[in-house]
Amino acid sequence: MTKLIVTPNRHVGVEKGLGAKANTVLQAARTIFLTYGFAGATTDMIQREAGVSKSTVYAHFTNKETLFSEVVKAECLSTSNHIRSIQFIPGKIKETLHEVADAYLQIVLSKSGASLARIVIAEVERFPRLGKTFYEAGPKPCILLVAQLLSLAHDAGDIELGTLTPEEAARVFVGAVRSEPQLHYLTHPNEKPTKVQREQWSGLVVETFMRAYGKAD
Repeated sequence: MTKLIVTPNRHVGVEKGLGAKANTVLQAARTIFLTYGFAGATTDMIQREAGVSKSTVYAHFTNKETLFSEVVKAECLSTSNHIRSIQFIPGKIKETLHEVADAYLQIVLSKSGASLARIVIAEVERFPRLGKTFYEAGPKPCILLVAQLLSLAHDAGDIELGTLTPEEAARVFVGAVRSEPQLHYLTHPNEKPTKVQREQWSGLVVETFMRAYGKAD
């Protein structure tokens, strides 16, 4: 079997200020999960990959689900931080939404992001909590961050949401951004959208969203 080459993620463990050994275990867990999936991974494999004792693994993480949860959270951290750093400027909502769309697509179309999504989809019926963990760590925080930006844009008069709440509008926007590109990449792993294709899709989504909710000049 050809082993998947998994590149290190410098964000793993950083958000919780974990110690060196815990970070080592978490990085090893990421490698094992992305290589073998959730069902195929074992704590013994993670222990060997990390080069630590089993007691060290359990001293920091209760079980395999906890480890997977922390890996998902760490994978989502860099993108949520990017979106969190995006500043709304009155009159620049289109530019803001373009930046948000690009940041979101970069994570869902990354190799690790797509791999984690495939793992969750494959295992969620047997391990329902994996789906909740994935959604709570990934899509949900991004939706809430976009909702904050849309709320500011609405208050500034740049968009008119009508009866929609900012969170409902954010769900519409984020869902549209990830829809076709993510589905295509999940089902065609050797056909990752190019930067040009990603930007074209982002532009289409933003233009459509602004036609629906943008204020007329």
